[in-house]
Amino acid sequence: MKFEPVSPIRAYERVVEQIEHAVLSGELSPGQRLPSERDLMSQFGVSRSTVREALRVLQSSELVRSRPGDPRGPEVLPASPGGLHKSMRRLTRAGELGLAELLQFRMLLEGSAYLLAAQLRTAQQLTEMSDALHEMSVVLDEDAPDYRQFSQADIAFHDSVARSTANPLIVVCSEVVRDVVLELITDKLANAADRLALMHRSLAHHTEVFEAISAGEGELACRLGRRALYDYYAEYVPTEQRSLLTPLLDNDRTQPN
Repeated sequence: MKFEPVSPIRAYERVVEQIEHAVLSGELSPGQRLPSERDLMSQFGVSRSTVREALRVLQSSELVRSRPGDPRGPEVLPASPGGLHKSMRRLTRAGELGLAELLQFRMLLEGSAYLLAAQLRTAQQLTEMSDALHEMSVVLDEDAPDYRQFSQADIAFHDSVARSTANPLIVVCSEVVRDVVLELITDKLANAADRLALMHRSLAHHTEVFEAISAGEGELACRLGRRALYDYYAEYVPTEQRSLLTPLLDNDRTQPN
């Protein structure tokens, strides 16, 4: 057995850990102030540079807002999905997750979002979805359909569905996973010989899902949504990995009775 050398924990990381724990446990509430830099140096027994590095990390994570020299001390910020967004993007780009795993998660997540949207959507959100579908249709009616414009309308549809769940976690996760999936195959989509056919098929799928959501048929919307994602993206997944996706399909009930 041979072990690799390890790096010692840096002092600023210990400072970050303690302040994070105080914020996440509720000992420090949004709007409260941390002690000044001088007081933090004294309490932690570290240098000014160590305190400033810790505050830089905490600010990057959107836990505090720090202004150098502010005598009131750094301010604890309210919870924000921004930090989760950054963390998820780092995870999905770390090379540990392939297209199959990402697409599997997207099928799970968006299918559930459709299920919730069928019951929780507002009239305004239905209008937003309808407007996005109309924009997709308008683009396809042009002599030379703009794929980027079509994609923006597609994204607007999915964003409205995610917001209709009233769950910020679903909104953030949906946005990050969708964007990373598209980044992985953007060149393939942009250069696909049958891109126009793909766009027409996408509009047809979205229209079916919208009709199910409008009718309050959540289970149908879920099944149709998962099938649509599979039909649109599975060809870019290696054949031997598609078994990760097929359990999420209900081949016998993708159509209304």
